[in-house]
Amino acid sequence: MGKLVIVGTVAFDAIETPFGKTDKILGGAGTFIGLAASNFNVDAAVVSVVGGDFPQDYLDLMSNKNIDVSGIEIVKEGKTFFWSGKYHNDMNSRDTLATELNVLADFEPKVPENYTDAEVVMLGNLHPLTQMSVLNQMTTKPKMVILDTMNFWMDCALEDLHNTMKYIDVITINDEEARQLTGEYSLVVAARKIHTMGPKYVVIKKGEHGALLFHDDKVFFAPALPLEEVFDPTGAGDTFAGGFAGYLAKTGDYSFENLKTAVIYGSTLASFCVEKFGTERMLTLTSEEVYKRLDQFKSLTQFDIELN
Repeated sequence: MGKLVIVGTVAFDAIETPFGKTDKILGGAGTFIGLAASNFNVDAAVVSVVGGDFPQDYLDLMSNKNIDVSGIEIVKEGKTFFWSGKYHNDMNSRDTLATELNVLADFEPKVPENYTDAEVVMLGNLHPLTQMSVLNQMTTKPKMVILDTMNFWMDCALEDLHNTMKYIDVITINDEEARQLTGEYSLVVAARKIHTMGPKYVVIKKGEHGALLFHDDKVFFAPALPLEEVFDPTGAGDTFAGGFAGYLAKTGDYSFENLKTAVIYGSTLASFCVEKFGTERMLTLTSEEVYKRLDQFKSLTQFDIELN
């Protein structure tokens, strides 16, 4: 079983959806990725920063899930990163109501010494220079580097993003971001173009319509499980990434065939994340529930057909 380093925000979120609204609750990409990866009992550490207003109880929640929090810097006189958003009725689009960088504005990640030899590195959605600084701290070359990014960095730090992409193995982005990054409408053509930028594997997330995995000329598609209710999509993409990275760290197999299974695990865990607000569902998730839903995925996608 390999070590997993996760860099990403540990934050407060305030969310409003057609199903209700929350005050400040636990959120952040690093949090969702870590909680998803914890389902695989891997040796994972989250590298992040919080302010003195961040409750010890939240850190304990993560520690109780066997997530190493020694890489989470606490700036006692500072305030924790805060995001607030309101989802539209279709739950696919949202308005950002507030973004307060706070301690994140001066964040310089420090990878714990005993994790600088991690086999898998998951670079959550942060400035590409921050992501690169984590790779520069690794004492041995990771076997798998996964990068998540978004259109914001394409708008304001495209050159830095292109440079960081040269050093990664997998990129995870959504369909809109893949089109922006490449200027191509066809996702097949976009993935081919992204391969030339560095990543060997391209994962394009399509929200409620599943995810695509590209490698050379091979394509794999995993559907999203049809759900009766979606309470809160916040963190679903990060949960997907955490499941994907956690499974790879557990198995130590970085072949295309195993990445296909990692995509299924990521999709399965993301389907739980959206059932409650914030991290609530991920904190109560059991392995029995995961396996039951994996079985649902299997029956959703497998069929016998006679080819004459």
